Parts: sequence; structure tokens; C-alpha cells
Amino acid sequence: MFEELYDTPTESINIREGQLYVDASSWLHWYYLDFNTANRNFAEGGTSSAFVRYEIPTEALNHSANPTSTTSCAGIYTYWYDVFGTGLSNHEFRSFTPTTSQPEPASWHIAVHRNNVRTNGGAVHETSYTSMNDLPESSEAFAEATFTEDVWNELDVWTVQAQMLQGLIGNQGIKVNPILSSWLKVSIPPVPPTFTLNNHVFIIRMNDGTYAAVQLQNYQSPAGTKCCLTINYKYPY
Repeated sequence: MFEELYDTPTESINIREGQLYVDASSWLHWYYLDFNTANRNFAEGGTSSAFVRYEIPTEALNHSANPTSTTSCAGIYTYWYDVFGTGLSNHEFRSFTPTTSQPEPASWHIAVHRNNVRTNGGAVHETSYTSMNDLPESSEAFAEATFTEDVWNELDVWTVQAQMLQGLIGNQGIKVNPILSSWLKVSIPPVPPTFTLNNHVFIIRMNDGTYAAVQLQNYQSPAGTKCCLTINYKYPY
């Protein structure tokens, strides 16, 4: 039933300058990106190594914790989802497992996990542009735009699959960016789920004051595996 959610790609893909590709289909990892590394790697022959993989902690700590569904603690939040009825919007908090915090590299700008994206203290604005070529010459054009920072999330970073057939999914509690994560929406019903791509260009304002422009061009590998992301980007913008 859920095969579309966690099948595994094996093929590679060719990318051009100003483009990135990452197989972010794993439930168990975040893939971190430093745009400076991406620029440098392309100049040296490709961006295939620009993303750095870090595992999501799932092992329980040896202390007890019993947060409500609104308590922002590192760990796995298990929810029941009405996948055979009204869908993901109908859900109930069931349990919490405390874990260590999510590890991350010393330097990064964004991280991706399937259809989820977060920033390193940045904020995001969704533009009306659907082509990188149509963007204003400078990010100064967005000086007065509304930018949204990352917010706490315990419903969407699906991590533990053990009880999926009972509608129970363990989610990592972590901050994600709701605006940038809207570039790929997963909908249930139907089963298997549908994936909807938002091809608008997004502007990311980094915590150091620099800007990047990004656009999700494709979310499938050549073999059709979902959450294999082809990303157009410009940094610095």
C-alpha cells in the first residue's frame, strides 16, 4: 500500500550548471547542503557530493518524558493517521520517544528529508515566478517581502515505519520550513498517495544575510522513484 513512499532508486542522473540532484527518499536521513560547496563542487566536475547525509536519531534515551503533542522536545512522535478514511488531516497523538537531537554539519544552508525542507536559521519567501530566468537581477527586489522562519513540526517528518499498516507513523519532532516544504505536497487519500509539485521559485534569506533562489524542477528519478529531487538554484543571489 505504501510502496510509493519508500521505494529505493538505484540510478544516477545528469545535471547542468545551476542545478542539484539528491535522492532524499530515505525516511531515516536528512541531507544537508552548503551552497558554497555546491558551487565549488560543480566547478570541480559535479555536485553529486554536495549533499551530506546525517541519520535521524531513533534510539530511545534512558530517561522518561511525557510531553503533550505541543511540547517541542527532540524525539519520535507517534501519531495515528486515518489513511483509510478521511486522510492525513485526521490524526491523533499516541506516544513520544525521547532521543538525542538531530546531528548536523558545521556549515549548511538547507536540509531535505523527502518532501520536507528546513533551513539553518534562515527564512523563506515564495515568489510568483515559475522560471529562474525571470527573476529580478538582484535579491534586493525582495527586501520588503514577507519571509517565514522554520517552525516546530511533529507530523510530517515520517521516520518510523514499523506500524504503518495500523496507520501509526513515528515522526521526528524538529523545526521545518512550511513555505519551502510546500514545493512538494504528499496527499492521502488516495492510497497510494499523490505527489503535487509546486514549481514556484523560492527565495531563501540565510542567517548571514546572503540570499539564494531555489526551484524544485522534478521530484522523481528517471525510474519514477518519488522524493528524488532535481533543484534549480542560484547562490549567491
